[in-house]
Amino acid sequence: MIVPRTSREEILAKLRAKMAKNLPLFIASAGSGLVAQLLEKAGVDCINTFSGARLRSNGMGTMSMLWPILDSNEQTMRYTREDIMPAIKGDAFICACVNANDPLKDMVMVINDLKAMGVFSISNIGPSISYVDKDSQVFDVLRKSGVTFEHEVEMLQVAKEMGMVTVGLAFDEEDSVQLVRDAQPDIFCYHAGTTKGGIRGYDSGETIDETARRTESANQQLRALKSDIILVAHGAAMENPEDAQYILDHTSCDGFWTGSSTERLPIERAVSETAAQFAALRFPESRAGGRS
Repeated sequence: MIVPRTSREEILAKLRAKMAKNLPLFIASAGSGLVAQLLEKAGVDCINTFSGARLRSNGMGTMSMLWPILDSNEQTMRYTREDIMPAIKGDAFICACVNANDPLKDMVMVINDLKAMGVFSISNIGPSISYVDKDSQVFDVLRKSGVTFEHEVEMLQVAKEMGMVTVGLAFDEEDSVQLVRDAQPDIFCYHAGTTKGGIRGYDSGETIDETARRTESANQQLRALKSDIILVAHGAAMENPEDAQYILDHTSCDGFWTGSSTERLPIERAVSETAAQFAALRFPESRAGGRS
């Protein structure tokens, strides 16, 4: 099997061409080859792979990747190579979300390995320390041990120099500004928070209006730092297509990034409903006496 290959130039040209038609860009996570196939067929522009999506496909919450349950980079690299790349046709490009703070891996080697398997886009959420509250002891201990946001920024800088399409992500305005100012990513996603809904979703009580307002507040600052940056929205109250439409209507985003919304939640609903229908089946009354 020969997996599809692409390039930084080809990816950006496709994205700009779609934007020129006034169509929103669509990024979505995939934790399995089947989901990746379905996403690509539906018209997704970018399929991102990361350990959180892989964990979601096994019934765990996305942010369980923050704990040492697994080697995040090894998990992402392996399933991207074995499950995702062979499953797609190349209409969508793959963005690998890696852990730039991995103390056992050189990021230049990681980037070269990704390019060798046909991946020419990379993001810093694999996981990102930006998710950790800055006023917490956990955040202070992580920084003291060498786990820093600066490593994520540096990884994106190097990746861009090495010919990758860079997708930056941060969970608050302070980190968003730092990342865009210093790394100048091609695409940036303001992560509004863990998506609500379903078995493992987290509902902070925020409304879609509040998610849109927080996202746009970050957008305004980021466009001032890089006028040609591509901005996408993700998370929090953006649970379904209607929510995503609200984001498009009330922000300056160029598109959106879905995770649980197009992966975990549809699977939960479809499997639960279909399995319940099967479980409700009964033998015909002619067999009421049972088997002899």
